[in-house]
Amino acid sequence: MPLLPVLTIAGSDSSGGAGIQADLKAFTAIGTYGMSVVTALTAQNTYRVEGIHPVPAEFVEAQLQAVFADIRPKAAKTGMLFSENIIQVVRQFWQKNAKDIPLIVDPVLVATSGARLLSPGAEEALRQLAAEAYLVTPNLPEAALLAEMDVPQSEKEFIALGEALSRRYPQPYWLLKGGHASWEKHTVTSFLMKEGRLFQRFVQPRLNLPRPPHGTGCTLASAIAAYTARGYSAVEAAQQGLDFVHRSLVKADLALGGAAVVPNPITCD
Repeated sequence: MPLLPVLTIAGSDSSGGAGIQADLKAFTAIGTYGMSVVTALTAQNTYRVEGIHPVPAEFVEAQLQAVFADIRPKAAKTGMLFSENIIQVVRQFWQKNAKDIPLIVDPVLVATSGARLLSPGAEEALRQLAAEAYLVTPNLPEAALLAEMDVPQSEKEFIALGEALSRRYPQPYWLLKGGHASWEKHTVTSFLMKEGRLFQRFVQPRLNLPRPPHGTGCTLASAIAAYTARGYSAVEAAQQGLDFVHRSLVKADLALGGAAVVPNPITCD
């Protein structure tokens, strides 16, 4: 069976738990061929982000050109894009060269440690990219920022936010992740929305982790991209991706990462 190529466009995490490192691990575990376009280098670990060194936007474009000139991906995902210039380069490249390729957008704004991973003023550019994606994977704070609404305080408000967001931007599927839902103690409920309608509800047991997880958003978006490349529908890819992340946390090595639990995608599929 030929390997299906999948592309990540994201930043590097020097500790290996998030960013392109997490993405490539997920691609490999799901049996696809991982490729990467690096948008920024970070000096970080599970405690904090010590520094960010963005890649010039023109070199991001050069990486995209090089990849597409040789190995055209079957699906792609974005993670940390950092600046308005980089977001616009990716968006314009996709409009010109890759409209037929499903793009999964993980709207990365802030690291688990609290460090901001999107430069001020780039939110509108991120909204424009998300509006043209195949599927978008915001958590609660990210969804609220994209919709310019308050962070939900109940499941009813959560669903209303998803309806408003998917009505405002009707093209993509919106997978609203429930990990930050303060009202849920024993389960994690996520919702797949499109065009103002609820397509699917996903419920998983909430894991009793000793520390917050690090890199689950990256791993999820990458898993969805890999399953999409393999021909799964949006509902199927979202379900498989959520299950993949759950298993990667169940099998996490708790000795890794002093401030967060690092997912283990290598042995979970």
